[in-house]
Amino acid sequence: MAKQQVRIGMIGYKFMGKAHSHAYRDLPFYFNTQVEPVMQAIVGRDEAGVKAAADRMGWHSYETDWRRLIERDDIDLIDIGVTNHLHAEIAIAAAEAGKHVICEKPLAMNVEEAGRMLEAVNKAGVVHMVCHNYRFVPAIRFAKQLIDSGKLGKIYHFRSRYLQDWIMDPQFPLVWRLRKEVCGSGTHGDLMAHSIDLARYLVGEMSEVVGMMDTFIKRRPLGEMSGGLHAEVSGEQIGEVDVDDAVAFMSRFKNGAFGVFEATRFGKGNRNGNSFEINGSKGSVRWNMENMNQLQLYVEDDEKGEQGFRNISCTEDIHPYAGAYWPAGHIIGYEHTFINIVHELMNGIAENKSPSPNFTDGYRNQVILDAVENSAKSKSWITLPKF
Repeated sequence: MAKQQVRIGMIGYKFMGKAHSHAYRDLPFYFNTQVEPVMQAIVGRDEAGVKAAADRMGWHSYETDWRRLIERDDIDLIDIGVTNHLHAEIAIAAAEAGKHVICEKPLAMNVEEAGRMLEAVNKAGVVHMVCHNYRFVPAIRFAKQLIDSGKLGKIYHFRSRYLQDWIMDPQFPLVWRLRKEVCGSGTHGDLMAHSIDLARYLVGEMSEVVGMMDTFIKRRPLGEMSGGLHAEVSGEQIGEVDVDDAVAFMSRFKNGAFGVFEATRFGKGNRNGNSFEINGSKGSVRWNMENMNQLQLYVEDDEKGEQGFRNISCTEDIHPYAGAYWPAGHIIGYEHTFINIVHELMNGIAENKSPSPNFTDGYRNQVILDAVENSAKSKSWITLPKF
């Protein structure tokens, strides 16, 4: 029997548009989902650019106005992959039109926007997700299983670093990711949002935070993104950088664990150094995105003299998602994290429930993001609300 189709309308066609398009195209090859995605339409303001992207990535049609996409009767799901300042308006309009929604992170510019987005999808009864794709790395899913099983014992520490270096050149232009009116925050919303989501997923909710932020290069030439994390200077004008280049904070989790977080775009030599270590009373785990198939595990039950961190290649059938791809030892990559999240999304639509991370997670992440920013301004601890 033919499967029910979920007709997708995607807004944005560059970095995240490419990742999401690949996921929709490859999903049926690896997973037998209850419904199947149909790449119905893609949106971009530049007609020549979006038409070329539609042809290259396999979309059936294109639009140059996202409002037109939401009006269309042949669209079931809106995929939001544009700049942060548009997330709330598009997601709320999509929900009010009865469309399911998946939105890139961070969910919103601030807590107020995130709250309105969450209210809108709940009121409309549509399925919703936030694209925190790192939750869908098999090694991280396996770490979650180890923690939940008690293998690590009582958790004492979550230690996170997210280091990049792509804006360190003072001549790198003032792109949208460095303008508060468009992105809301800099490294904090772009990188730290991922770390916060992983911390909540793996360890639990936080009770209080204290943070610091800084901007190292305060003036840059104007310019625009040209694909991926590349950019081009346009003209000779100079603008002010009004977002953070680096952020660090400490937290207390509700279960008593300590959290230490650092994120920067000034970590020379780190292209995408997203890593964490979790220490418990019986063992520890370590993970780094630049070696994403490996999970390092230490357990105290090993014989004395044999104790130490072991490398687990999370490519066996027993590891989450890994069995859908290749034989053991045949590694997967960044793009497969998006296939995994789309797999959950399609099954969520079939069952009319919103898999995690959804807009509730996005809202709670935003509460922490805003609290850290407020703490950096006030130089004091901030108590988080009880959800």
